[in-house]
Amino acid sequence: MLAEFGGFEIAMLSGAMLAAAARRMLLLIDGFIVTAALLVAARHAAAVRDYCVFCHRSAEAGHQAQLRALAAEPLLDLGLRLGEGTGAALAWPLVRAAAAFVNEMASFASAGVSEQL
Repeated sequence: MLAEFGGFEIAMLSGAMLAAAARRMLLLIDGFIVTAALLVAARHAAAVRDYCVFCHRSAEAGHQAQLRALAAEPLLDLGLRLGEGTGAALAWPLVRAAAAFVNEMASFASAGVSEQL
């Protein structure tokens, strides 16, 4: 697939995704080109998908098909088709907030919250 339809940028992105997943790093998937690279990477190692956060649903028809093929549900659906990583830039604060909730939020017990009214 890469030899027929891809270019250097998709090959490079696919390799970077595989290397990042091997290091258990989070991958922000944003737009048509990056999702195309993920499809190639996932053909080599399906586990790469475990490290992906899909940032936005592009208005491009091709991106819709890619997301269906990956059974992916993006965080945002804003009708973007700008490129330049705008979906990732908008989704990143949501990802950081979710991580903060998981890692820093106190439990009722640790916060001293009583169950009594």
